[in-house]
Formats: sequence, structure tokens, C-alpha cells
Amino acid sequence: MKKPQPVESLTPLEARAEHARLGDEIAEHDKHYYTADAPVISDADYDALRQRYEAIEKAFPILVTAQSRSKLVGAAPSEKFAKVRHRVPMLSLGNVFADEDAHEFVERVRRFLDWSAQTPLAFTAEPKIDGLSCSLRYEKGELIVAATRGDGEEGEDVTKNVRTIKEIPHHLHGAHVPDVVEIRGEIYMRKDDFAALNERQISEGKPVFANPRNAAAGSLRQLDSQITASRPLRFFAYAWGEVSGRLADTQFGMVEAFKHFGMPTNALMRRCETVEDMLAHYHAIEDQRASLPYDIDGVVYKVDDLTLQQRLGFVSRSPRWAVAHKFPAEQATTILRDIEIQVGRTGALTPVAKLEPVTVGGVVVSNATLHNEDEIARKDVRIGDTVRIQRAGDVIPQVLGPVLDKRPAGAKPYVFPDHCPACGSAALRELDDKGVPDAARRCTGGLICPAQAMERLKYFCSRNAFDIEGLGDRQIEIFYTMGLIKSPADIFTLAERDQASPLKKLKNIEGFGETSVSKLFAAIDARRSVPLNRFIFALGIRHVGETNARRFARHFGDFNHMRTIARAAKDPESEARAELNAIEGVGDVVAEAVADFFAEPHNEDVLDALLQQVTPEPMEAVVSSSPVAGKTVVFTGALERMTREEAKAQAERLGAKVSGSVSKKTDLVVAGPGAGSKLDKAREFNIEIISEDDWLARVAP
Repeated sequence: MKKPQPVESLTPLEARAEHARLGDEIAEHDKHYYTADAPVISDADYDALRQRYEAIEKAFPILVTAQSRSKLVGAAPSEKFAKVRHRVPMLSLGNVFADEDAHEFVERVRRFLDWSAQTPLAFTAEPKIDGLSCSLRYEKGELIVAATRGDGEEGEDVTKNVRTIKEIPHHLHGAHVPDVVEIRGEIYMRKDDFAALNERQISEGKPVFANPRNAAAGSLRQLDSQITASRPLRFFAYAWGEVSGRLADTQFGMVEAFKHFGMPTNALMRRCETVEDMLAHYHAIEDQRASLPYDIDGVVYKVDDLTLQQRLGFVSRSPRWAVAHKFPAEQATTILRDIEIQVGRTGALTPVAKLEPVTVGGVVVSNATLHNEDEIARKDVRIGDTVRIQRAGDVIPQVLGPVLDKRPAGAKPYVFPDHCPACGSAALRELDDKGVPDAARRCTGGLICPAQAMERLKYFCSRNAFDIEGLGDRQIEIFYTMGLIKSPADIFTLAERDQASPLKKLKNIEGFGETSVSKLFAAIDARRSVPLNRFIFALGIRHVGETNARRFARHFGDFNHMRTIARAAKDPESEARAELNAIEGVGDVVAEAVADFFAEPHNEDVLDALLQQVTPEPMEAVVSSSPVAGKTVVFTGALERMTREEAKAQAERLGAKVSGSVSKKTDLVVAGPGAGSKLDKAREFNIEIISEDDWLARVAP
């Protein structure tokens, strides 16, 4: 089987093409996992995509600002539970997979802090429990609210169910319990308890659970808390959200405080003085993995000093001061029975391997993505082949390749279709300006293609977009098939048309009813006003995900302003295009995609119809009371008291917009020694210029 070309041997042209392909694949998988709650790729497969993607970015830094896909967190809260907004977001962790990656993580922390290898830097190391994240809010020692992670901003209210878990105290004890403390950790199920539960399910004629994590998640999300009470759930505490007063100065000390409060903590947590200590503990836990009473899928490293954690801060998807060191994936072999082509929201044709069901690590798997036609050709997988697969916690595996000595006689190379299976339109591979073909073959049917139209509507209603309660994938499929919703604006005229229709009412359709329809119409009306970043995200502009939508919302503040600039940006030499490019984190690829979207007449028609129904509202500043909130700031020259990355992170945390260039719209320039042309331009535009010391004084709490 041909291996991928080493990153270091890629030409800049090859790197750009593969980076774009991987970015599209990751975006599609993020949608399946986070929005549709139906992943078509294993953890190992997804992690491998990100590893390759990030390796290319490291080797070719010019690609970094174009299309970063490492931004999303968690999954949408279920509609059947009330929602709880987290006072402090519950973010996910980045992953590393090899010992050298752990070394690089430590070095990355040191570079951000500008610390030498001789400066002491301690970490904690603890097992990564394969369970369900949960936040427990205690006020004056009493358990008030329990919530799942959800999408990181909002979770599901599972308080009644959590109160049935014996290991979680209803009241914290100890002399120093703060007035408010949100203790976070993992709800899980022991292996022996899981086996006993499945035996009981079988004896009662009920379906069995795939693995302990699924059993724990399903048990916690029961509408009937008595069912949860009958399930053997447990909890490990290891993190926190809002706390009224610091309990300790270190990560290790905080977890010890939780233990004194009566919370269960993991005895395998260690404080490590060096990266060698961290790796030794990782391998010791790896050796114990099979004999541990609970499932784990890696070890989590965290900077121990809480002051350093605060300095390091967060990127949009995860903290800079923590990472998960994952274990190798489990493997098995099975038969590839067929290859099915699915059409995504952007028209991309994605091949899915249909497998003879096989159990891998206690989970029955029957599907796997094959990414695209180049991947099929590279791996040379054929229908009828015995294939090697692997998984790392997901139901859907990665196809590694065929077992050639078991290939059946007459097996032929797979011929990828050149027409869309949904609408019959030609399916083509686009060429970039250098003549390099896109990795994905895309349907040219556009709006006439039912697969694309329906997926675009699902994307519009997804959790990071309009997030309309009661209008999930199933409802959209029904309404689209009935011809009731064909475009986003149709969603907001549905109630009016239903009332005026002399024909069959929605309430009379099987599966709906008067109450559910009434709630749906109310939920739609509640989204007639939506934050600008969600509105931009919902439009499905190529390369504009959650993070770039936030960047545009913060920069423009008003949709009409963005629309005007984006229209004018069609000219690549215009000031408008330069303004788009100057937004921190936005590069040529994203700017061109935005300009192309607003230059397309049918997109403008859809927007006009939508804006008659919906009002995009300005996005709230991160810290509205900050003296720099809403201001555009440029850092130039050398910074002596903090690194450039730290300065940018601090400014964005305080609600400022950080730009890479000075323009008439710049509010503040922070200039250090060696500032050059940017400083001259700031003086030309009469922009306020301050030193690094002045900046720190201005933003001091």
C-alpha cells in the first residue's frame, strides 16, 4: 500500500492542494460529528487527518491563516433537556499521539512563555477517562445544577439524574468550601458494571450497549431519573469552572481540595517535574490499561501552576496549557461489501465503505469513510477485499488498506462515478489557478440537487448557526420532501403559510401534533433575531466556519457593513479586499471565498429574502467593560514583557480586534523597540500610539 508523501518532501503547490483537501474533509467530519450527531469516521481516522493537516501547517506557515479547522467543541445540547449556559466555557483538549509530540507540547508552552529549558516547569499527568463530561455547580456547599458539556457554551440540565449518582455528594464538606464552585469531571461506568448491565438488558429482551461510554451517556440522558438511578454510574473530578476564590495555586492542589470536599478523584494523577516523568507515567498507565476497572483512551497533561495556565490562555478549541496524549488504536479485519457515494452540503461526493459487521474493542462497526477517489486509489481497496480497520473509541472505523493475499479473484479497481447519484448532474474535480485538481469531486447541480439543498438547510439550522429547537435533520427532511421549506427564508414563513393553507395542516401530519407544531413555530420566531456570528456561519460560505464567522462579526459589527465591503472586495486590488485580508486570521483564500459568495446574484437574492424575516444582531464583546473592547489594535515592534502570541490572546480576551496592518480604522497601536513602517503609518493617520507598559497599565484589572 502506497504511503502518503512525507510532508517535508511536498512542494509549496502540493502542500497547498493537500491542505485545502484536508481542510474540507475535516470540516465535513466536524459537521457529521457535532451537528448531525452521526459520525462517519473513527477517532483514529479523524485524529490522523488533523495530524497530517497540522504537520503541513507547521512545515508551510503561510497556510496557517487561510483555513484553520481546529476550532469546534463538543456537541449540540439535546432538545429534550433544558439548556444550561456555562459561566465558564467547557472546552475540549488538543491531542498528541507520540512521545515526540509530548516533547513538542512542552516546548510550545515554553516558547509561548519565553522560558528556557532550564526554567522549572511542572505538569500533572492523569488518565483520560472515556466517559461523559459533566459540570456540577455548588452554592454554599449545596449541589444546585448539573450540566453536560453540550457545545461548550450550553449544556443539558441533568441535575435530577446526577442527584441519583451515589459517588456525587449533594453537599460538600470541609472548612474552606467556597460560596460558589463548579466542579467538573467525567461520568463513567466501570467495565464490570457495564457487563452486568448488558446481561440484564439481554435477560429483559432489551438492546445491549456498544461500550461503557455509550452506556454511561445513555443512562445520564434519561428523561426518567429512576432509570438513571438503576444504572451504576460513577464520577471522577479533575477540573473546575466558576469558583468564588482560589482554593490552591496549582492544578494538583485544586484536585486535592476537591478530594477533601468529598469528591471522588483519580488516584493515578501525578505531578511531574520533567517531560521524561510525564512520559514514564504515560507508559506506566498504558501498561495498566487492560487491568484498570474503567476505560481510558490516553493520559492528560496540564501545566500545574494556575498563574501560568492563565497566562497561556486558550485557543478557540482548547487550552494552550493542556493536551491529551492518546493511546494507539485497536485493529481488526473484515470484508468490504460495497462502496456507497454520499453527497454533502457543498456537493462533494464522499465514498463510504460498507463493511461486514465486525466487533472492534467491544463495538460493532459496519461503515467507514474512504474520503475521496484519490484515497481509494492510493489504498487500492476493492469491493470484496478483506480490509484492515482500526478504531479508537468510535463506532465507525478507519480503513487502513487491503489484505492482498486474501483478495478475491476478479476483484476490479473501483471506478469513481462522474455523475451525482442524487440528481444525475455531472460531478467534476475543480482546478485551482495552478491547474491542480481539487481532491473532492463535486456535483454541479447546485440548487437543483436535492442532496445539497437539504444539507444546506440542515447546516443553516445547526447548533452553531440558527439552532432552532424542534427543527432538526428529520424535520427538515420531511418539510423539504413535502415542498414546505426549500430555502432559509421559507423557515420563517412556514407558520404564516400553514395558517393560510386550506390543505393539510402540519399538526395533522403523523409525528407532529398541535403542541409540537406550536412549540416549533415559537422556536422559529425566537430566532428572528440572531447574533451576527451565528448568521454569518449559517450562510455556509466556503472556508467560513465558527471561528472565521466570529472574526468577521467582531470586525464589522453589522451585517450590512460586511456585505458592502464583501461586494466591493470582488476586485482583488481594492481597499475592501485589503481590509478583509488584514483581519487577524483571515487570508487570501478566505477573503476570496467571501468575495465570491457575495458576488453571486442568487446568493444575494437568498439573502434579501432572508433579511426580510431575520435581524442579525451585533455580537457581544468578550469583555464589554474592558477599556479596549471593540477597538482595533495593532502590535508592532519587539515586546519585552510578554510574547506576541500572549499579547494577541490577551487583547482578544478583552474584546479587542487584533489586526496585522495599520489602516484608518485602527484605534490603537502598541509599539515596542524596532517598530518600523506600521509606526510611520500610525503617525500618518494620527492614530494613538502607546508603549507596552502603557498597554499593560490600561488593561490591568
